[in-house]
Amino acid sequence: MEPIVLWLGEDFDTMTYRILTAALLSGLIGFERELKKHSAGFRTHILVGVGSCIMMLMSLYGFDEYLNNHENIRFDPARIPSYVISGIGFLGAGTIMVHGMTIRGLTTAASIWTVAGIGLIVGIGMYPEAILTTIIVLLSLVLLNNIERIVTRGKDRRHVFVTIQEDVKIADILNIFDLMNLSVKKVEIENESADQRHLKIELDDGQAVDHDQFIDEISKIPHVKFSFERKP
Repeated sequence: MEPIVLWLGEDFDTMTYRILTAALLSGLIGFERELKKHSAGFRTHILVGVGSCIMMLMSLYGFDEYLNNHENIRFDPARIPSYVISGIGFLGAGTIMVHGMTIRGLTTAASIWTVAGIGLIVGIGMYPEAILTTIIVLLSLVLLNNIERIVTRGKDRRHVFVTIQEDVKIADILNIFDLMNLSVKKVEIENESADQRHLKIELDDGQAVDHDQFIDEISKIPHVKFSFERKP
């Protein structure tokens, strides 16, 4: 039994608890992302959390033998975690997708970065702080999203869908909204084919649209198809 203990190390139990805790907490956040079908879900968040945790554990316990046997060796335990924090950005950037003028995935990228931080503080043994952070993150992802839906439920949101040929300038379409004093909230552009593009234009809430004027103006532009949609 003693050789096994020596092989595992005196701190193996502590490290096991911390790795399992990091997997649990990061998995809870990842599960919420998985339910919403985001690109980085359950497994990705667990890997990030556990990976950050073992990096912190290596920083705390991995160099004890060298530090104890060589007095001239100095080691800063904060160096490895600092590289984890800066290096996790490449993974978060991979979840960010740009569709025309719309950017998606920022929340998932932020959750991955936060999970890395949770893994680090679990690795150092800050369990209460890690649990509190996990609760706050879950509340912000779940409750705040529902609150936003409730707040915007009664607002009249209009979308205009426009299909244009390649030779039609998008600026000409947007100029019509400026001419009618309509404020555009968001524009999404999707290339349907080599010579055709779809525009989804969302207007700010509460604006009255003169359909007759809009039809009259947009019909002056050749090779354009359009439709309105109202989302209460």
